[in-house]
Amino acid sequence: MDVLIDNKETEKLFKKIIASLPAMQNGDTAESMEKRGLKYEKNWGVSIVDLKNYASLIEKDHLLALKLWNKKWRETMILATFLDEPEKVTEEQMDYWVKTACTIELIEQMVFNLFPFTPFAFAKALEWCRGKKFNVKVAGLLLMGRLAATSKNDIDEMFESFFDVLSPLAKDKALYNYFFRSYCQLARRSRGLHSSCLSFAHQIATMNEVAAVELGNEILNEIGSDDFIQIIKK
Repeated sequence: MDVLIDNKETEKLFKKIIASLPAMQNGDTAESMEKRGLKYEKNWGVSIVDLKNYASLIEKDHLLALKLWNKKWRETMILATFLDEPEKVTEEQMDYWVKTACTIELIEQMVFNLFPFTPFAFAKALEWCRGKKFNVKVAGLLLMGRLAATSKNDIDEMFESFFDVLSPLAKDKALYNYFFRSYCQLARRSRGLHSSCLSFAHQIATMNEVAAVELGNEILNEIGSDDFIQIIKK
């Protein structure tokens, strides 16, 4: 991880943010999240919408984001994903955040708010799809889908690289929903990718794994429908 070279202004803002979070507390939300298995060292139960609105009032700052992540509160870690500067994010930082994220909620926030806009997004998505840990594989799948939805100038061939790493993930029932959601984003990106996604989904549906067969057939039903084809981007 980066060595934190602090400065007075960043530290002052960091302390201000920490002091402001209790006022946004929602105990019922925090209790509900804990019952659903979303456990943090500290959770004030602040909604994502409120955190996003709060972050919009603060200038992006890489050092501040690192400090907020290292605080390990739910809200500070989510704010870090809003406030970091994508061009300053390193591969080492991306790996560290994914591996130290204690919930899928954090994985989703870093993938949605920050990682697609870094220089290493494609490389890390492919690498994480080959990962061993569950959260790492989820991060890879979600980043693939997010890139398909947001990356405007990248050619289809870049996305077709994912077909080389997806087969093992299709066999894992625990990854079913993440795979399905992100794969549909991939198929929606272009007519060319849609055709490739249909072909690969047929391969998934013929694997000698019950979970893969079920996933492949559901994907085919979804992306092969007339309604889906009408929303393909180009």
